Amino acid sequence: MSLDYENDKALANAAIQEVLDAYPEKTAKKRKKHLGTIETTDEGSSCNVKSNVKSAPGVMTIRGCAYAGSKGVCWGPIKDMVHISHGPVGCGQYSWSQRRNYYNGTTGVDSFVTMQITSDFQEKDIVFGGDKMLEKMIDEAKVLFPLARGFSVQSECPIGLIGDDIEAVARKKAKDTGLPVIPVRCEGFRGVSQSLGHHIANDTVRDWVFTRENKEEFETTPYDVNIIGDYNIGGDAWSSRILLEEMGLRVIAQWTGDSTLAEMERAPKAKINLIHCYRSMNYICRHMEEKYNIPWMEYNFFGPSQIEKSLRKIAAHFDETIQANAEKVIAKYRPAVDAVIAKFRPRLEGKSVLLYVGGLRPRHTATAYEDLGMKIVGAGYEFAHNDDYQRTTEYMKDGTLIFDDVTGFELEKFIEKLRPDLVGSGIKEKYAVQKMGVPFRQMHSWDYSGPYHGYDGFAVFARDMDMAINNPVWSLQKAPWKKAAAE
Repeated sequence: MSLDYENDKALANAAIQEVLDAYPEKTAKKRKKHLGTIETTDEGSSCNVKSNVKSAPGVMTIRGCAYAGSKGVCWGPIKDMVHISHGPVGCGQYSWSQRRNYYNGTTGVDSFVTMQITSDFQEKDIVFGGDKMLEKMIDEAKVLFPLARGFSVQSECPIGLIGDDIEAVARKKAKDTGLPVIPVRCEGFRGVSQSLGHHIANDTVRDWVFTRENKEEFETTPYDVNIIGDYNIGGDAWSSRILLEEMGLRVIAQWTGDSTLAEMERAPKAKINLIHCYRSMNYICRHMEEKYNIPWMEYNFFGPSQIEKSLRKIAAHFDETIQANAEKVIAKYRPAVDAVIAKFRPRLEGKSVLLYVGGLRPRHTATAYEDLGMKIVGAGYEFAHNDDYQRTTEYMKDGTLIFDDVTGFELEKFIEKLRPDLVGSGIKEKYAVQKMGVPFRQMHSWDYSGPYHGYDGFAVFARDMDMAINNPVWSLQKAPWKKAAAE
């Protein structure tokens, strides 16, 4: 057992204890189950962190809601459908064009990702119901957007509370318009976080898309694959697609970044599902495995070490030609990777990182940081489940601090105690952390940069981390512990 492990573990446990000491006894008892460290034994690694339960009342959680999980993540990036936020204007406004899901197309003509379309519930609609208004709205949208291939109805909290029958409206308007109308029961109060919204969105694909008749004819090949759970943040899915196609594979569906309704409908014809964001899309992959006998595998295109591992793992599902092509792709990009590492690793070597992002990225980006000589000292998720944390142990080192659904107070205390050189989290945390004098990268949507996937994305990733940590502005704004040391 290394000295670093002992030091890291002791520091992490001290930070956890200081946080718990500040809480009332009942709250401390609850939160203790959600905080821990990576422990490695002869039987493997574990962190024993509890997850996917309600946030403690009174704390400032950073989670989203089921509506955010469905509309903002799974359904919103499907570009050729009009996605109606059914309810008051606030939810749709908050989710309007926030994730940088890049797409090809003309906005308002054949693509609608960055448009905010809402039924704008008022008091009278709460009293009398909004079914009639929803019907009228779909008719109007059909006239306004004649190239739209369908509609989804993303229900907000009041819809579930007053009992609007959006399923009946969807069936009626599908007949009237001749287009699919998908009702999504993703009211924000459902579940404990946005994670249930992902699950609900997957279930509506299963029940309302895969069961549709009159689908487009589609000719298959032995090399057809689906990219599942990649939302094309900053062009990520495009970077991933380049590598898969260079291997000789054909991407027939790309969910849901830069994707279409037709791609979703033909997804069950693929030979394998390649899932990037396991937390948000594993449900539909499992369904396709059970219903259509399509295998699935999780892949990771963050950083060269994981890209190489994933390319070989994907190729192993196909013939020797694809396997040979995978090696050619790896060899082709190795000089570019070596150049990136030679340039940025000396500037980033030994720097520490604390991550708190969604339900996937801390573990997937961990080795990309390590490829640059950086060290993960703490990691956590907003809405992960127990199997996500178990997967995390494969990527994190002994003694790493692990936290679930961290509160604002906890996050600031962990930053203060672990003193990372960089924090990667979301927009809600960005400015508070920067005011502490700590470099920050917005790791939900790449801080208006990207892509970060693939070999091209690794170059952008390395540049952005260097730009954040080594920016001369931090000589003007010092972290509290650096101020104390200077004094």
